Amino acid sequence: MIFNASVHWYRAVSRIVMSTSFMLVLTTPVMTQDAQTLLTLDDIYVNGTYRQKGFGPVRWMKDNEGYSTLERNDASGGNEIVRYEAASGRRSVLVSAVQLTPVGMEMPLPIRDYQWSVDNRKLLIFTNTRRVWRYHTRGDYWVLDLDSGQLFQLGKTVEPTTMMFAKFSPSADRVAFVSHQNIYVEDLKTGKINQITKDGGDHIINGTFDWVYEEELSCRDGFRWSPDGQYIAYWQSDTRGTGTFYLINNIDSIYSQPIALPYPKVGTDNSAVKVGVIPAAGGVTKWFDVPGDPKNNYLARMDFIPNSKEVMIQQLNRKQNTNTVWLGEVETMKLTSILTDKDDAWLDVHDNIKWLDGEQFFTWTSERDGWRHLYRVARDGSQMDLITKGAFDVVRINCIDPAGGYVYYIASPENFTQRYLYRSRLDGKGDAQRVSPVQMSGQHSYQISADAHWAIHTFQNATTPHRIALVDLDGHAEIRVLESNRELREKYGALGLQPKEFVKVDIGDVALDAWMIKPPGFDENQKYPLIFYVYGEPAGSTVQDNWAGGDLWHQYLAQQGYVVMSIDNRGTKTPRGRDWRKSIYGQIGILAAHDQAKAARKIFETYSFIDRDRVGIWGWSGGGQMTMNCMFRYPEIYKTGIAIAFVADQRLYDNIYQERYMGLLTENEKGYIDGSPITHAHKLQGKLLIMHGTADDNVHYQSFERLANELIKHDKLFSMMSYPMRSHGIWERANTSRHLRRTMVEYWKNNLPLNPVRP
Repeated sequence: MIFNASVHWYRAVSRIVMSTSFMLVLTTPVMTQDAQTLLTLDDIYVNGTYRQKGFGPVRWMKDNEGYSTLERNDASGGNEIVRYEAASGRRSVLVSAVQLTPVGMEMPLPIRDYQWSVDNRKLLIFTNTRRVWRYHTRGDYWVLDLDSGQLFQLGKTVEPTTMMFAKFSPSADRVAFVSHQNIYVEDLKTGKINQITKDGGDHIINGTFDWVYEEELSCRDGFRWSPDGQYIAYWQSDTRGTGTFYLINNIDSIYSQPIALPYPKVGTDNSAVKVGVIPAAGGVTKWFDVPGDPKNNYLARMDFIPNSKEVMIQQLNRKQNTNTVWLGEVETMKLTSILTDKDDAWLDVHDNIKWLDGEQFFTWTSERDGWRHLYRVARDGSQMDLITKGAFDVVRINCIDPAGGYVYYIASPENFTQRYLYRSRLDGKGDAQRVSPVQMSGQHSYQISADAHWAIHTFQNATTPHRIALVDLDGHAEIRVLESNRELREKYGALGLQPKEFVKVDIGDVALDAWMIKPPGFDENQKYPLIFYVYGEPAGSTVQDNWAGGDLWHQYLAQQGYVVMSIDNRGTKTPRGRDWRKSIYGQIGILAAHDQAKAARKIFETYSFIDRDRVGIWGWSGGGQMTMNCMFRYPEIYKTGIAIAFVADQRLYDNIYQERYMGLLTENEKGYIDGSPITHAHKLQGKLLIMHGTADDNVHYQSFERLANELIKHDKLFSMMSYPMRSHGIWERANTSRHLRRTMVEYWKNNLPLNPVRP
C-alpha cells in the first residue's frame, strides 16, 4: 500500500535539475523566542534531541500475572529477558545474558525477536537478521532449553542468515522454518534437518510470499503447524507470468547492477497461489482445490482451527469485493464454503478471528450494516449475530476474553481524530461501555493480558508524547508508570510552539476534520503563507490527535513563518462509517482533490490572515500524487508544491492496492486516467518540485521519469531531485533525511516567500 506510516513517512526523492541554487538560506523566523529554543533540522533528524522513549517489547506471560521484556545487562553488554509481576512489580530474570552467550563467544546473542514454547521450557531466538523488502525477516535462529541450559543454533546445514519464520511444533520437539523458498523441519533432540518441500526456488515460492502479497495483504509468514503437529499447511506461489520490474543500482559498482523484482502492475497477471498440506515428517503435498483462477483470486488468510484437522481459508476475488470463507479438511482435502462477505466497493481483510464455545463459533469483522463491527458466526455459517453494535466503527480489536464474556476494542464514536478503549458483551447484549478515562483526551492504545485483567496502556495526544503505564482494567486503575517521557515533554514545552488546533471545515455536504499550526508570535492582522500537508488516500489519515513525534517538521516550518494545515478528505481511513470510506471508490485522485480544493476555499473565507497568493501543498507517496492532482486541477489555489515518491499514473502501481480502490482497469479505465496526475500535467502553472528514490520498490522511479517527460513535452518548468538507491522512505545511506528536508526548506523559501522580517 502506498501509505507509509508506521505511518511510514513517505518514501522517495528525485534528480536535481534546478535553475535556482540549493545553498541553504536561513531567513530569520518571525518570532521573538530566545534562539536556544528554535528547532533545527540537525536536532530533528540527526542528533535525536527529541527522540521518544518506549517500553518493551512486552509479552504477557501465559499465567496473566506478569509480563516479560528485554533489558540490557550493562556488565555483559547484551540483553536479558526479565519478568515483572503485574501486581507487585517484582522483577526476576527469566533468561540471563550468560544463558544467551554461546560457547566460545564473548557476547550474548543480540535478540531481534523471541518466542516461548507452549510449556515455557524452550526459547526460540531470532538474531543476526537481514531486511527483506521492508522487514527483517531473514536471519539465524537459536534454541535455549531452560531445563538443560543448552543453547544451540538451528539450521547448521543450511546457508547462514537465510532462515525465515521459524516456529516450534505444538509439542516443542521440532522447529519448522523456511530457507531459499523451501520448508524444513529440524528435530531438536537429534539435530536432524529434513527438507520437506523440494520444488522451491526460481519461480516457485514455498512458505512465504512475493512482494505484492506482503505489501498489500500483509502476508509474509506462509506456513502453519497443525494443532497435533502432524502436518504443515502452507502457501505456494508460482510467479511465472508476473511482470518483472528492474531497479538499477548505479552507485555501488562501476557497472550498473539490475535488481529484478516480480511486481504485478494494474491489469497484469498475479502469481498463481495455492494452499497445500504436507506431513511434517515429509512426503507428498496435497493441494486444496479452491475454485477459481489462482491468478485472479487471492488466498488472503489461512490457519488451522484449534483442536482440529481443519484449516480456514479466506479467498478474495480479483476485485476484492467478495470474501469466500472455506473450511478444508486436511485428511480428505474436502472444502466447504461457510461464509461469503460482499461489498459494492471493496472488502478489507481482518485478523480478528477468535474461536469460541469449543470451536463451534468464531468472530468475524464486517461492514455489512454500514459500520465496522464484530460478529459471532456459527462454524457452519448458519448463524451470524452482531456483537458490537451502534453508529460507530470498531477501529481495532484488542482482546477477546471468552471467560469474562467481553471483547475489548478501540473506537471513537464522537471524535474521529481520537481513540478510546471500549468493551461489549460477546453475547451481543447491552450497549458498548467506555473503559478509557473521560478526562484523558487524545488517543489510547492497550496491550491487554489474555484474561483482560491487566493492560499496558499508552496515552498520547498532539502535545503529549507517549505516557506508558500498567493499569488494572477494572476501573482503569493505574498501578505504576513504566515510561513518562517527562524529559521530552519538558523539552517540547520549552520550545514555546503553537499547538495544533483541530478544526472542522464545512464544505457543504460534509464537514471535514483538519488541523492548523500557526507561527510563534502569531498576529491575526498579518498575512501569512500557507502550506497544506496532504495524503488523502484510503490507506491512512493525517488529521489525528496523536503525538506523531511532535510533528516537528511542520512545527519547524511554522517557526520559519508559515501557517501549516492538513485536511482529511472523504475516503481517508477514519472511523466515520462505511459510506465515508467507500465514497472514494473508483475515483482515487478525483473526489479527494475536489474535497481538498473546496476545503481550501472555505479556509480562505474563514481565516483572513491567509495570503491566497502564497499557498503551497506537499505530500509523500499517495500524498505526492494528491499534491499534483490538486496543483494541476486547481492552479488558482495552489501556487507551489512538493511531491515525493508519488504515483504519476495509477496504471503503474501494484494491482492489489489500485484495483481494490479503483476496480478493474477493463471496467474503469476512464477513472484510472482521470485520477492520474500525468493526465493533467499540461495544466501546471505553479512552482513544482518532484522528489523520488531511485531504488523505490514500492512506487517505482518510473513514475518520476514519466511525469518529468510529460512536463517537458508540454514545456512546463519544474524542479527535480533524485536520491540514488534510496527506497520509498528515502532514509537509507548517510545524511539522507537531513538533506531531503534541507532541500524542501530551501524550495519553500525560494518559491513560497515568507513575510518580510521586521527590524
